[in-house]
Parts: sequence; structure tokens; C-alpha cells
Amino acid sequence: MLGIGANAASGMAVHDECKLKFMDLKAKRTHRFIIYKIEEKQKQVMVEKVGEPAQTYDEFTACLPDNECRYAVFDYDFLTPEGVQKSRIFFIAWSPDTARVRNKMIYASSKDRFKRELDGIQVELQATDASEMGLDVIKSRAN
Repeated sequence: MLGIGANAASGMAVHDECKLKFMDLKAKRTHRFIIYKIEEKQKQVMVEKVGEPAQTYDEFTACLPDNECRYAVFDYDFLTPEGVQKSRIFFIAWSPDTARVRNKMIYASSKDRFKRELDGIQVELQATDASEMGLDVIKSRAN
């Protein structure tokens, strides 16, 4: 049985798989992205989807629902102006305008605690629509 860490502020727990998959992404680079969902009935953050290393940013964004909040982590590879291969791990708080108010409140109140569980986040983005997390935004924040 996997352990669960409780979040006193929002009452949300973080399933161990959330941290384990993140460590795989960070250290082993076995995932391109991870999408996390809060299961309200179980009061915990769970892994909803994991992206293969070859998947693109567009494939990642297509996995985010139009009218529900999610947390996501994306491992972005890029070349510096000097031609050096680098990578940045983005934490994205997806909170679309069309999501229910309760859904937005639960994600907002749990975000900081959940993000602290993922040691190694380099850039944080908050997005309420696709334009706020477009590839151009990712590229500009990566450097």
C-alpha cells in the first residue's frame, strides 16, 4: 500500500505515486509530462496521465481538460543561444475560466503544498486559457 501525505491547509492528501512519477521525470527522464488531478471524493491528488518522452508540448496541452483544473509538470528541452542543450521542469497550474468555482478554489488552496512535494520544479506558470501557456510563453520563461 502506498502512503499518503495529508495537507492540513486544504485537507488534500498527496498520493505517493505523484512524487515517484515526478522523480522518474526529473532523474530518469522517463516521462515528458505528468498531469495531476484532485480526486475530491478521496480528498487526494492523483496521477491522471503520464506522457512518453517523445511526446510534444502540443500533445501535452491537448490532454488538459477545457473546463476542469489540473496541476501539470512538463520537462521542456531547448537549445541556448550558444547551442547548448538544456532542460527546464515547469509546474503548471491549469485553472480555466470555464471551470466551476469550487474546482478552482480546491486547486488554488492546495497548490503551494502540492508543489512543495515535487522537489526540483524550476519554473511555475499559472494559466486560465491556452494563450497563457503557449509554447512561446514556455520558451520565454525557460531561459
